Amino acid sequence: MRTRQEALSYGLSFPDTYVAAPFHDQNWQLVRVRGTKKAFLWTYERNGYINLNVKVDPEWRDFWRETYPSVLPGWHQNKDHWNTIILDGTVPDGEIKRMIAESYDLVTDSPSRRIYEAVKKIPPGRVATYGQVAEMAGDRKMARAVGNALHRNPDPENIPCFRVVNAKGELSGEFAFGGAGAQAARLREDGVEVVDGRVDLEKYGI
Repeated sequence: MRTRQEALSYGLSFPDTYVAAPFHDQNWQLVRVRGTKKAFLWTYERNGYINLNVKVDPEWRDFWRETYPSVLPGWHQNKDHWNTIILDGTVPDGEIKRMIAESYDLVTDSPSRRIYEAVKKIPPGRVATYGQVAEMAGDRKMARAVGNALHRNPDPENIPCFRVVNAKGELSGEFAFGGAGAQAARLREDGVEVVDGRVDLEKYGI
C-alpha cells in the first residue's frame, strides 16, 4: 500500500464510513464513522510520503513502533493512543490493513471486536459454534456475522478462529485457513480429534 487512494478505499470498506476533509485542505482527508463522526483513519502527505494516523490500543502501540521503523507516535495527535504509518513500502499491506481495522474497532462499538474477544476465550483443546460465539459476544442472532468477522481475522495468531465450527461440528470452508486441511491440522495440534471434517461437540465443545 503506497497511495492515499488505496488507504481511503480500504477505510471505506468498513460499515457506515465516509471521507471528510474537515480543514478545507485536501491534503487532510479522513475516514469517519457515520453517526458519531469519529475518525479512525487520517491521511495526509508529509515529506514526500502519504502518512496515515490510526488509533491504537496502548497494549499494541509500542509493538508496532518497535517492529516497523515507519510506524511512529501519532503526528499532531495523542501519542498514547495514535500511531502514524509512513507509506514508504516497508510495512506489509496486511499489517497496514490490520492496524486500520483495529483503529475502526476502537472508535466503534464494533460487533467484530466483541466477536474477536469472544473467540479469544475459547480454551485450547475446545471448540465453539458460531451461535455460541455470537452469544458470548452479546447477541446470539448474529451468528452469520461471526463467520464474516472470522474471515477478516486481523490477528490469526492471537484470535484462534480455527476453534470455531458450525452447529453440527463441521469445519469451515478451507479457504478460511490457508488451504485444504489447514483448520483440521490446527485443531489436531490443539488436541481436538477431527473425523470426516467434523468435531464431536459433546466431547470437545465448550
